[in-house]
Amino acid sequence: TPVRCRMRTLAWLGITSLCLGAAWAVPAKEERGKAEKPKADLALYENLDLDSYDLMLDNYGEILDLSNYEELYDYSDLAPKIEVGTLAPRPKDPAALPNLGTTAETPKLQPATTAGPIHPAAHPAQALPSCLLCLCIGTSVYCDDADLEHIPLLPPETTYLYARFNRIGAIRASDFTGLKKLKRIDLTSNFISWADVDAFRLLPSLQELILPENRLTALPELPRSIVRLDARLNKIPSTGLQPEAFRDLKQLQFLHLSDNQLDYIPAPLPESLRSLHLQNNNIQTMHEDTFCDSQDHSQIRRALEDIRLDGNPINLSLFPNAYFCLPRLPTGRFF
Repeated sequence: TPVRCRMRTLAWLGITSLCLGAAWAVPAKEERGKAEKPKADLALYENLDLDSYDLMLDNYGEILDLSNYEELYDYSDLAPKIEVGTLAPRPKDPAALPNLGTTAETPKLQPATTAGPIHPAAHPAQALPSCLLCLCIGTSVYCDDADLEHIPLLPPETTYLYARFNRIGAIRASDFTGLKKLKRIDLTSNFISWADVDAFRLLPSLQELILPENRLTALPELPRSIVRLDARLNKIPSTGLQPEAFRDLKQLQFLHLSDNQLDYIPAPLPESLRSLHLQNNNIQTMHEDTFCDSQDHSQIRRALEDIRLDGNPINLSLFPNAYFCLPRLPTGRFF
């Protein structure tokens, strides 16, 4: 009927209107959301006090708390700790390094000059300059614990040499030729059994010669510039010393020869001497003129205040006239 057709038409029109209204509402909602977001962001920044947020070095610690920074992170498994000590690192033996070789993809490097490539293996390790075997810092050369069997070639400007804890067996006169600035030689704990007579005598600046814990049976001649001689824990008998070895050493202040095989005190001793260590030898007697001039009873030897004779089979009370010029009695057995 006409009425029923009219109603059906109106129903379809209503459904179509609802669909179109919903489709238009979605874009409008998104546009409103985009418009409201900047407003919210602006409101957030308005609440921040950006004027007082001044990150300077003066208030850096107040803004960032770094007091427990190391506790927050554990770096123990990233790299081992390295302790810096007095010993120089042991150099790597070139023979022990792996031979990487070359591959077809890796081109061979050409030598920089026409003289041909240098082959380090063709030269013995002991003939290399010390700064390739050891550690050179300024004029000091550190060769501690470097598996050396000989004194390496030293730079001409070397002032201090430390070659402790090696396997050096002998000292040749040529080892220190031309080293006019060398002041200190420390060869503690090696295998040194002998040294050339002129190994140290021609060093004009040498002040300290440190040779403990070796196998020496004789001392070479010393330069007159020597201030300190330490040759403890060797095997030096009295016959291993030059006659009147220390008389002309006018600058010698410290003479340490303990734990050797000396039979008597190596007199005469220079007036400059301050410390004499002869403990744990085989000294059994002494002369009245060992320390003092028996003809000059007004003599006062003020510098020599440290004399150690303990550990020797000598009764010091038997030689009372030997100490009248000393400010202190020697340390040892008085009964």
